[in-house]
Amino acid sequence: MTRASSSVAVFPPRPWRVALGGVVALAAAMGIGRFAFTPLIPLMARDGTLGAGAAALWAAANYGGYLAGALTAPWFARNPRLGLRLALFGVALATLAMAGLGAETPSAVGVLARAAAGVFSAWALICASGWYLAELTRLRAPHLGGWIYTGVGAGVALAGALTWLGGRQPATWLWLELGSIALLAALLVGRGGSRPRHTGVAGRPPRPPGAVAGGWRRWLLIFSYGTFGFGYIVPATFLPAMARTQVADPLVFGITWPLFGLAAAVSVGVASRVVPHWPRRRVWALAQGTMALGTGLTLLSHALWALALSAVLVGGTFMVATMAGLQLAREQAPDNPTPLLSRMTVAFAVGQIVGPLLVRAIGPGAPGGWDAFTWSNAGATGLLAVTAVWLWRGRDVAA
Repeated sequence: MTRASSSVAVFPPRPWRVALGGVVALAAAMGIGRFAFTPLIPLMARDGTLGAGAAALWAAANYGGYLAGALTAPWFARNPRLGLRLALFGVALATLAMAGLGAETPSAVGVLARAAAGVFSAWALICASGWYLAELTRLRAPHLGGWIYTGVGAGVALAGALTWLGGRQPATWLWLELGSIALLAALLVGRGGSRPRHTGVAGRPPRPPGAVAGGWRRWLLIFSYGTFGFGYIVPATFLPAMARTQVADPLVFGITWPLFGLAAAVSVGVASRVVPHWPRRRVWALAQGTMALGTGLTLLSHALWALALSAVLVGGTFMVATMAGLQLAREQAPDNPTPLLSRMTVAFAVGQIVGPLLVRAIGPGAPGGWDAFTWSNAGATGLLAVTAVWLWRGRDVAA
């Protein structure tokens, strides 16, 4: 066997290696940097290192950092690969820093650590979307672009499984373990890949028939993406904490988060394979409508079965909506998608900041017999349903 044929037999084709790099990058940046805090909230509360008010504040700080990251991500428009590498090392360091927080640590330190993780995760998502999708297009494999978003669900499932199975450990040890995994991912992604290339006009995908380059319809798309950010964030932040009110054992209430991540990973893989030629707008609309069912379910019951089903419905659609929305943005601005990706991510970040702040503003009282989680999910359900209908009926994007 020749050396060339041997290398082909051992290593996957170049496009699949690029896609795998995107999976690893987003698993670390989003699954750990953004979402590992969610399953650790009840464990940190158990250890006495985090109160309910601080949990909402730290979550909001992460989303505020995500907003700042979305606003500053255009710095890397000419070299998204560099931005991705910086972001992944930043995520690892911010995650490891969480292990040093204790009951005596000023709350501002936790706010700073979570805000930094938010900045770096936004950089990673935007830069990864800009670089990997362009690289796969250059390699004539744009159909693999959707697969990189399975990394988010895979990372969420990994972090959720680690905190679920190891939930009887101190939360500090779990933060160290997750930070070490993020650091390994940063080293792997940092070593792999080629130098960034600009595809130029010849390398861009054709704009779909009927696509509108700007105007109020584009702003409605941005608003819809922001609504999606608001809609998913309460379940994505507080599902394990809500489940803990039903069952105290972490091996029971902790299952909601691995379910969330597993549903996210599987759904993106299925969507990438089954509906690659569907209009991105229709895929997004279906995801947004299904998410409305998931948030609406918690209005009926907070029983563990309802929370688990909500985790599947919301987890199974939030990354499909992300994938479809970001791919749609790239179709609308094929020459330089980073600014539009940034605007959409800003709207998403604003929406997800509102979620935990609304929970905190409503507080522990129960106006009308509903708690803060239920009121927030009620607003999310209505907005998700309305925007899902608009996305489905819209005609300004054909693919």
